[in-house]
Amino acid sequence: MRLSSILLVLSSCAAACRPTQARPPKPEESVPSTAIDILLDPDAAMIERSQAANVRLREVYSAGFALDEAHQPHITCLQRFVRTADLDDVYQAISGVLASENPTTWELKANKYYYIPFGDLGLAGIVIDSTDDLLRFQEKLIDAIEPFTVPTGAKGSFVTTAEDSEINQPTIDYVTSFVPEASGDKFNPHVTIGLGPRQYLDGMIEEEFDTFTFSPASVSVYQLGNLGTAQKKLRGWDLAR
Repeated sequence: MRLSSILLVLSSCAAACRPTQARPPKPEESVPSTAIDILLDPDAAMIERSQAANVRLREVYSAGFALDEAHQPHITCLQRFVRTADLDDVYQAISGVLASENPTTWELKANKYYYIPFGDLGLAGIVIDSTDDLLRFQEKLIDAIEPFTVPTGAKGSFVTTAEDSEINQPTIDYVTSFVPEASGDKFNPHVTIGLGPRQYLDGMIEEEFDTFTFSPASVSVYQLGNLGTAQKKLRGWDLAR
């Protein structure tokens, strides 16, 4: 079963347990918005390691997703809902942050595997040490695009596909609460590597991890899809070292 199907079932079950009642749309939901992910594209060292781990996971769980055009290895720095009409201003604000920050000069360290459990499966990733550079960059991004954000969004804020035609509520909730629930001292820098059985992932985590260093290669903004997938590239910045 695809991860999207798993989470859709989980979210549907959770919704079924809640009493149903009509809810008028929140004012911010009536404003056309885009769910964005401001992210770091890693260099070849991280891409090679994450792809190798993805192949390993798909050997034990063939229904898992491949790292492909719709699942590019990346490090999420910030997810927010922004007014669609203000996207050009958002890009300009990010450019302003990049005038004083050059992530391609940073050296980051990958230190272990981890996973988020979903029943008998887990969504796995490579954890990256949080650094002053990452935290400072995230804080600057939060401040820079704050004038263009809205508190929450809806299905139309995301990219949908034939396979993922719906956006589940946990996806919307995650972007809504990213600040403060996944920022500052709660920030967990990582690169998602795939889906696998929890029993296998437990063993993978217990293995000695061959730590390595890498650097960001560029900065991008993507529109999010279901499950927080960086689905559609909107803008990129190739930064000179």
